[in-house]
Amino acid sequence: MLTRPTDRIHIQEVGMRDGLQSAGQFVETEDKVRLLNRLSKTGLSKIEVTSFVSPKAVPLLADAETVLSAIDRESGVVYTALIPNLRGLDRALAVELDEVNVVMSVSEAHNMANLRMTCEDSLKQFHEICVNRGSLRVNGSLATAFGCPFTGPVGPSVVMDWAKRFLDAGIDSLSLADTIGTATPHQIFDLCSNVIDACPGVEVTLHLHNTRGLAIANAMSGISAGIRRLDASVGGIGGCPYAPGATGNVCTEDLVHALIFDGYQCPVDLDGLIAVSCDLQALLSDPLPGLVHLAGSKTTMHSMSDELKSRLGLLS
Repeated sequence: MLTRPTDRIHIQEVGMRDGLQSAGQFVETEDKVRLLNRLSKTGLSKIEVTSFVSPKAVPLLADAETVLSAIDRESGVVYTALIPNLRGLDRALAVELDEVNVVMSVSEAHNMANLRMTCEDSLKQFHEICVNRGSLRVNGSLATAFGCPFTGPVGPSVVMDWAKRFLDAGIDSLSLADTIGTATPHQIFDLCSNVIDACPGVEVTLHLHNTRGLAIANAMSGISAGIRRLDASVGGIGGCPYAPGATGNVCTEDLVHALIFDGYQCPVDLDGLIAVSCDLQALLSDPLPGLVHLAGSKTTMHSMSDELKSRLGLLS
């Protein structure tokens, strides 16, 4: 049975990083800045602006510093960026930023494919980042927390162990990532409940992909388990180059639509999100996987023809 909490559900936008890095084409810097400025005004709690990875590895985000120096910042919005290592931290410390996000797969095989290092080596880097981060908060994302594309299911005890080790290394908050979109609602509920119970007072985010069409159902299940923060991607763009078959993240406007009209406390401007999604679609050659920007919200009405009005007796 789903429970509907009275407290706020925070939506955290990752499309400008997780989405655009997989978009297949470069979005011009001024367009990124315009989209980010509009997203900042929609009531989102956090925006992952970009990534400080090597421009050779991710050329679509090679303008990270330029984007961060050009955007307008809204009060109450946390601005974050992904960093892969200490070099990325140095770049993050040189710009205005609230938080950095570090990522490690709890699957050894996926971590080696994605980051070319063992999980233990990733954790060592995270410890060094936490020691040298200055005033930046550090969020730790546990990728493939619900399944690995190479080795299959991941045991909850494995995720729990790494979550505790992240916190012991100095990481402030956690994200549980369904990187390949393999999770089901009961699986989401069980793991989220266990992590929240084991890590009292720690901010836990749920990061979902819609590979098998269950992302919104999984989000609702996570909320019932105590999750109050959800990552989402405008238009539903995204993916993972080292997760064969994985599609985009849960779509921001689709998720917000479901939450608002089902009575959750989610004070985000749905119309504003839809407008940003339509703007993004004009920039990208591939169709966005999101649905609400095409259909409109459930309150959208369409004009009746005179013939239909006549049949209904509405014409004078």
